[in-house]
Amino acid sequence: MSDFLPAEFEKRMKEYLGGEYEDFENALKSERYRGLRINPLKKNADETEKYPMVSTLEKIPWAENGYYYTDDQPGKHPFHEAGVYYIQEPSAMLPAQLLEAEPGERILDLCAAPGGKSTQIAGFMEGKGLLVCNEINPQRARILSENIERMGIRNAVVTNETPARLKDRFQGFFDRIMVDAPCSGEGMFRKNEEAVGEWSPENVRMCAERQAQILDCAADMLKNGGRLCYSTCTFAPEENEEQMEAFTERHPEFVLISSNRLWPHKVKGEGHFAAVLEKRAASGESADIAGYGAEGAEPGRGEEGRNKGSLAAATVSPSDKKKLLEYLGDIVKPECFEGEGILASGRLESFGDSIYLLPTVMPALKGLKVLRPGLCLGSLKKDRFEPAHSLALALSPGMARRSIDLSVGDARDYIKGLTKNSEGEKGWTLVLVEGYSLGWGKVAGGVLKNHYPKGLRIS
Repeated sequence: MSDFLPAEFEKRMKEYLGGEYEDFENALKSERYRGLRINPLKKNADETEKYPMVSTLEKIPWAENGYYYTDDQPGKHPFHEAGVYYIQEPSAMLPAQLLEAEPGERILDLCAAPGGKSTQIAGFMEGKGLLVCNEINPQRARILSENIERMGIRNAVVTNETPARLKDRFQGFFDRIMVDAPCSGEGMFRKNEEAVGEWSPENVRMCAERQAQILDCAADMLKNGGRLCYSTCTFAPEENEEQMEAFTERHPEFVLISSNRLWPHKVKGEGHFAAVLEKRAASGESADIAGYGAEGAEPGRGEEGRNKGSLAAATVSPSDKKKLLEYLGDIVKPECFEGEGILASGRLESFGDSIYLLPTVMPALKGLKVLRPGLCLGSLKKDRFEPAHSLALALSPGMARRSIDLSVGDARDYIKGLTKNSEGEKGWTLVLVEGYSLGWGKVAGGVLKNHYPKGLRIS
C-alpha cells in the first residue's frame, strides 16, 4: 500500500516518526482490525445481561464495552438489528470514553454521524439527561437518526444544523461536548483507500481551518467547568496538537487535560487523535436555557417519520393524552410510568399523528432542523394506536405486557417480514430475539402479524 501513499505525506511522516516509520509503513500494509461495542442500554429478558456473541472475543483495552471480532459478520446477525451492539472501528471508541459522560447531564455530539460516538455516550448516560446529536449533512443525519433508534436511545435529539446556528441557541448550555471533527482522514488510509486519493496538503489546511471554526462554536456552548473532547482520525499535527495549541491561545479559559494518539503500528486499531479540555473560566456567566417544547421542530425519516416531510409540533391535548396512556397501558406494564420508568418523565409533543416523548431537560427548538425530537411512542389514530418501532427497541423485555422470544433463525424470518403462528394473548406483542427486544407484532387469530418496518426489512 505504501507505493500509493502521497509522496508529501510519506516525507512528513518519515520526519515525524524517524526510526519508527518502517513499523508504521508495515502496519499500513497489514490487515486492519475490526471491532464492535456492546450496548449497555440493551437488557436481556432474564436480566442477566449476557452477551454470548462476545464471550470468546478479545477485549479492546481502551473501550469499556469494546471487543475485536474477525470474520463472523456481526452486521448480518439479528442482534445487530436489535441494537445489541454497534460495529465501530476500535480506535474510534477512545474519544467517547475520554469524555466521561454521566447520567443526567446535558451533552452535545457536534459532528455526530454516523453515530458511533453518540451511541457510546448514550450508554454512559443510561437514558438520563439530554443528548443532542448533530450532523450538518442531511443524508448522514438520517443515518445518524436511524442508528439512534436502533440502539434504543430514548433521551436523544437529532438535529441537522450548522455549528454556528446551534451556538446561537445553546450559549453555555452543555456539560460536555464531543467534537469528532471532519478531517483529512490519514488515519483511515489502511481502512479506506479512497482517502489516499483525496489527500493533499491543501485539504489538510482546509480541514484545519474548518475544525477551528467548529471548535470556536463549541467553546461558546460549553458551561463553565465543562469538558470538551476533540478528536480526529488523522496524523497531521496541524489538525491535532497544533489545532489544540491554537485553540487554547484563542480561548485561554480552556485548559488541555490530555492529548492522546493511537498509532496503527502500536495498537490494534487505526490512527486516531483525542484531546480532552476543560473550561476553567469564562468571559461571561453560563446560561441555562429554560423551558420545554420543540415548536417548529421537523422530524425526519426515522421509522416513525418516513415519507411525512416537515411537520409542526403541537402540545398533546388532555383528551389525546388520556387516550394515549390508555393504549400504552395495554402494551407496557405500570412500572414504565413510575419512578425512573421509561415513560415516567418528559413532555409529550405531537408531530402530525406521531407522539414523541421529549427528554426532560429540553430547550425550545423552534427554527432548528430536527430529525428526531425525542423518543417516538407511536401514532395516535382516530380509533387506534400503533406503537413505534423506536419504542420497541427502547423497551427492556420485562417492560412489555406481552412478548414472544424468537430463536435467531425465526428472528431472521421476522426481519424479512414473514408472519408466524402464535397462541399468545391477542394484542400488541414485543418481539424478542433470544431475550433482546427487536420490534412489534400483533397477535390475532393464532397468528403473529409482522409489524417490522418495511423500510428495514432484509430480503
